[in-house]
Amino acid sequence: MLGLLARRPPRHPIDDIPPESAPHFTFVVPAHNESSGIEGTVGSLNSVDYPKGRYSVVVVADNCSDDTAERAAVAGARVITRNDASRRGKGYALELAFQVLIDEATTDAVVVVDADTDVASNLLRSAAEKMAQGAKVMQAHYAVRNVDESWRTRLMDVAFTLYHGVRSHARERMGVSAGLRGNGMVFTLDTLRSIPYGAYSLVEDVEYGIELGLKGIRVAYLGDAEVRAEMVTSGAASESQRKRWEQGRSQMLRQFLPRLVSRGIAERDWILLDLACDMLVPPLATVAGYTAVGVAGATTAVATGLAAPLVLAPWILSVAGLSAYVGSGIALSGRGLAVMADLVHVPKYVLWKMTLPIRGRRKSSGEWIRTARKGEVN
Repeated sequence: MLGLLARRPPRHPIDDIPPESAPHFTFVVPAHNESSGIEGTVGSLNSVDYPKGRYSVVVVADNCSDDTAERAAVAGARVITRNDASRRGKGYALELAFQVLIDEATTDAVVVVDADTDVASNLLRSAAEKMAQGAKVMQAHYAVRNVDESWRTRLMDVAFTLYHGVRSHARERMGVSAGLRGNGMVFTLDTLRSIPYGAYSLVEDVEYGIELGLKGIRVAYLGDAEVRAEMVTSGAASESQRKRWEQGRSQMLRQFLPRLVSRGIAERDWILLDLACDMLVPPLATVAGYTAVGVAGATTAVATGLAAPLVLAPWILSVAGLSAYVGSGIALSGRGLAVMADLVHVPKYVLWKMTLPIRGRRKSSGEWIRTARKGEVN
């Protein structure tokens, strides 16, 4: 359904914003041992197309053992150094930065950007326009920066277009929450005051997005502004990252699903019901894998006379639905037929993804486990 509803809205020029009336934004960059790339990120943030003096950059150097803080300061960022061995993780870094900005009360909104990210020059203008329309929380389109690094990053670009683009464009049209993605999140300071940030799980963005929904606040989608982050290229790093995401997802299901469903039904709240549905939908690779198995099984049963042809119907519908969803993503990606060449790797990726659960179930404490960047893994 989301695939059918997803449409890129017509682009329109954003009106020039007089400096005196432009809302003030503060970029917050949580960083743990990011000395190799933090200067580039700060440089990207300081190059946005927005009135000078109406935005600033804050880097939270969280439990760093390198010179991240020094490099960030040289690049032009204000640095908040945090050292707390007992409370480690991105959520704690964001909580500290948000509290400092709330206490100072000199900014109107906060933009969270990861330390390996470039941002589109129109990001703040797009957010300011959405705020003028009443939005309190926003999510920019989250894309892959190093798309052509490997087949894995090219497939990840397709996956990001589907998950961050197709679903978010459709949800914006439906008036429900686009969800938070961890990178490119925008919060008005008033929202952070009224709903204090206290998300410390492996998927702290999902956790806080659900808390916002339970408080009646939806996440608006900034589909015309991008943040582009570097994705891992090695199988080992990607596997570690994916396991953390899946573990965090399972935790959120146990913690929030009953409340979302019960309140959504009782209050007839479509935002809560949609958040519940989104948590219940398995990853695309899992759906595709089970669909392939189902099609093969049903076809065999019909061919051998064990079942009537009608048994194929639900699997044909499933294939049609997946095709519509992926087709919508290809259309939104803007990469055209070039995407098709990368789809040859899909079976390999689906098999890799579906066998993750049987390749170890390492428990995580929830602390900040930094994913290795390019050049840091073999």
